[in-house]
Amino acid sequence: MGRDVSRIARRCERAVVSAYRELREVGIDDFAAFQACTALYRIHHPEASVAEARRLVAEWIDHHVIRRATGPTQGCGCA
Repeated sequence: MGRDVSRIARRCERAVVSAYRELREVGIDDFAAFQACTALYRIHHPEASVAEARRLVAEWIDHHVIRRATGPTQGCGCA
């Protein structure tokens, strides 16, 4: 699945991508892994709405896991 998350600048983004990959590797289905990562994002950003968290998590999974892109994402405003 590709594990190079070291270039991801945001801690929350890195945590989400790493968690998603690890959950999928141990057999957790896609939707359950997505829900867990949405909850993880909201732990990092309790001010975020569920809709915002879902959008960012989906964007990050698509960018880093599905497309295996290495460039930056728009993401959230934290460092």
